[in-house]
Amino acid sequence: MGLTVSSRANMIGWLQAAPLALVLGGFLVVPVIMIVVVSFWGATEWSIYPAFLFDNYEFLFTSWVTYSVFLKTFKYAFITWVLTLCIGFTVAYFLAFHVRNLSWQIALFLLCTIPFWTSNIIRMISWIPFLGRNGIANQTLISWGVIDEPMEWLLFSDFSVILAFVHLYTLFMVVPIFNSMMRIDRSLLEAAVDGGASGLQTLWNVVIPLCKPGIMIGTIFVVTLVMGDFITVRFMSGSQSANVGRLISNDIGLLLYPSACATAVVLLCTVLIVIAIFLRLVDIRKEL
Repeated sequence: MGLTVSSRANMIGWLQAAPLALVLGGFLVVPVIMIVVVSFWGATEWSIYPAFLFDNYEFLFTSWVTYSVFLKTFKYAFITWVLTLCIGFTVAYFLAFHVRNLSWQIALFLLCTIPFWTSNIIRMISWIPFLGRNGIANQTLISWGVIDEPMEWLLFSDFSVILAFVHLYTLFMVVPIFNSMMRIDRSLLEAAVDGGASGLQTLWNVVIPLCKPGIMIGTIFVVTLVMGDFITVRFMSGSQSANVGRLISNDIGLLLYPSACATAVVLLCTVLIVIAIFLRLVDIRKEL
């Protein structure tokens, strides 16, 4: 008995999706399962042994350090999100609505990607000689008479950590918002103006609602990247601050792999819950 046309089409679709499914299964699903399994193992000072224990999670949820570190992580993510959203929306709005020439749009957009031509670590470390006690920022302000002595809080502080985050991840907010703005029918803006709407009213009632999918995609990128980052916090805080990524990194450095896996599982669940909330607010499938 031969296959029907619809059955044959479904089979072809499954065969086409199989290679990608195998790659995702081997490099994403299987490692996550391994992390979950190891998170229930036990550990001593000199060995790790397979078991099914809740000791790692019990220690994690009964320690005030865990809540303090997660709170710090959320603070970094929230402040970075607000700043990247303001900067990213402004840049995207300028490129989409104020730059009329397509060639200039492409040129200016590529200009925004120049920092990504170097590694994250190089871009991050470049702030250290600028923000240091004897760095360019302090010396310039002193020479202008703005301050009398160097400002210590510019480097190795929460300020420098958030500044580095904004520098590293603003483009992840610019790109999806710019993509959303380029899809807006310009006749809608003209209709709003003809209807007597001011520029601010047009922005609030037309542009922003139509950009919500792009804003949400950028938000997911920025929040997940900041919450999983650890090297930025280590370098830019001078190891004086910590987030969940640092907590996992420290456990790995001490060879406490079950504890690190348990923290990673909690972080993963937290990020997935945050993303699920975002997806309930806006349907980003319109942007895909």
